[in-house]
Amino acid sequence: MSPPDNIDGLSSAQLKELVATLFAKLTELERTVAALREENARLKGLKGRPDIKPSGMDRATEPSKSARREKRMGRGKVRPRVSIDDRLLKAPAPAGSRFKGYETYLVQDLVLSVHAIRYRRERWLTSDGRMIIAPLPEGTEGHFGAGLRRFVLMQYHQGQSTLPRLTALLQSVGLAISQREVQRLLTEKHDDFLDEARDVLRAGLETSPWVSVDDTGARHKTGNGFCTQIGNDRFTWFGTRQSKSRLNFLDLLRAGHTDFVLNDMAFTYMRNHALPAPLIARLAGPAEAVFADHAAWSAHLDRLGFTGLTTTPNPVQIATEGAIWGSIHAHNFLRDAVVLSDDAGQFAVGRHALCWVHAERLVHRLDAFTDLHRAAQQRMRTLIWNFYADLKAYRADPGASRRLALRARFDRIFRRRTGFVTLDRLLARLHANKTELLMVLDRPETPLHTNGSENDIRCQLTRRKVSAGTRSDLGRDCRDAFLGLTKTCTKLGVAFWDYLGSRIHIPGCYIIPPLPHLVRCRGQPV
Repeated sequence: MSPPDNIDGLSSAQLKELVATLFAKLTELERTVAALREENARLKGLKGRPDIKPSGMDRATEPSKSARREKRMGRGKVRPRVSIDDRLLKAPAPAGSRFKGYETYLVQDLVLSVHAIRYRRERWLTSDGRMIIAPLPEGTEGHFGAGLRRFVLMQYHQGQSTLPRLTALLQSVGLAISQREVQRLLTEKHDDFLDEARDVLRAGLETSPWVSVDDTGARHKTGNGFCTQIGNDRFTWFGTRQSKSRLNFLDLLRAGHTDFVLNDMAFTYMRNHALPAPLIARLAGPAEAVFADHAAWSAHLDRLGFTGLTTTPNPVQIATEGAIWGSIHAHNFLRDAVVLSDDAGQFAVGRHALCWVHAERLVHRLDAFTDLHRAAQQRMRTLIWNFYADLKAYRADPGASRRLALRARFDRIFRRRTGFVTLDRLLARLHANKTELLMVLDRPETPLHTNGSENDIRCQLTRRKVSAGTRSDLGRDCRDAFLGLTKTCTKLGVAFWDYLGSRIHIPGCYIIPPLPHLVRCRGQPV
C-alpha cells in the first residue's frame, strides 16, 4: 500500500485507523508466511502446526439437555441380523432336581475362511468335430467368487483399507491373489454400480427440496484436482474433475447428460450474468434449441460468431453456462431446490443459500489488536449467536410475524458501525448476502449450515491420505461411485454389506431395492 501524502496532518483517529490497517496487513502477511512454511514442512515430511478450533456456534445454540427432556435410550436387546443357531447345553443336575427351563446366552462370532472349488468340466467331441464343454455354474465370473468380491469392495471403500494391506490380509488367510488382481476386483466390471450412483444423483436432484454442496482437493494422474460433493439427508454423490469452476459444477449437475438446451431458464441465466441483449437475441433466433454434445454446441457458437468475441464477460462461457443450466431444468433437476454452500463462488446458482457457520467463522477469525476492537468483535459474535439460535427456533416453528421480525433484526445487526474498520467491512459484506443467509425464512426445510457436506466429504479426505490419488479415469470413477453409494446406504438405513450382496447376487442375501427408488420414496410426503 502507498503511504499517505501527509502523515503529520492526520488526526489521532486517522492514525489509529492507519495503524489498525497496517496491523491487519501485517497479520495477513504473517499468515501467508506461516502457510508457506507449513507447506514446506509437509513436503519435507515434517509435522505441521495444529488447526484452530472452530467457534462452536452451532453446538452452543442447541437447547440444553434439561430443556429437551430427552430420556436416555439404552442399548436395547442384541438382535443379530443373521439366523441364530440354537444349541442345547445340559447341566449335571443331581438326582431329585426339578427342571426350571433354560437360560439363554448369546454368542456372536465371525468365520473367515477360504473356500476353493476346482470344477472338472466334461469335454465332448461331437461327430461333426465340435467341442462341447460343461458350462460353469450361474454367477461364476472369473477365478474369484462373489463372496470375495463383496469382501474386497467392503474393506476397501467402507473400511478405508489400502490396496497393499488388503492384499496382505487376503494372502494371510490363504488366498493365492496378487495386488494387481485385487486392483481388478476394485475397478473392473462395475458398470452397474457406476450407473446406479449416477441414477442416485438424478433421483436426488429431481425430488430434493434442497441440496448441500462442498469440494476438496483430490489427486488424479499425479495432478491436482477437486472432488465435489452433492447431497442431503437422503443421498450423497461425489465427482472428481480437474477444475472447480462454475462451468464444471453446472456440468456435474447435469448428472451424466451431455446436451445443451436453449430455453427460458437458459436465457434468464444469461441475462442475470450480464450477457448483452443482442447476443441473447442471436441465440434465441429460429435455429435449433437442443444440442446433443459439446461439439455440436461449439459449432453453433462458432456459426453465430461468439468464438471471435473478446468482450467481458466472456460470451462463450456465459452462453455455455446458460445452456447447461437450461439442460439441467429440461431434465427436471433442481426445479425449485435450494443449493446450500459455504460461499464458494462456483456454487452460486439457482436458489442459493449460505452456511451460517462459515459466515460467523469470518468474524471469529478476524484479527483484533486493541481492547476496543476485541470488545466490538465479541459483542458482534454474541449478537450473531443469539440470532442464529432464533433462526433455529424459527425452523422448528415458522411464522409470518417472526419472519418479518427476523429480517428487520438482521438489518440492525449487520448495518452496525463498531469503529473497527475491518469488522465493519466484513459486516457490510455479510449484509450484502442477506438473501442467501435468510433463505431459511422462505424455505424452513433448508439447513442453516453445511455440516452434512463436510461430514460426507471426510471419507474422500481419508481416502486421499491413505491412498494418495488415482491413476486411471476408471479408478477415479469407481472410487467416487462406491464412496457415494456407501454414504447413501447409511442415510437410507441400508447395510452396505447387504447392498453389495444383493447387487453381486450372493445366494440367500437380502434383496435391496434400487437406491434411486429408495431416494425417491424418501422424498415423497407421508
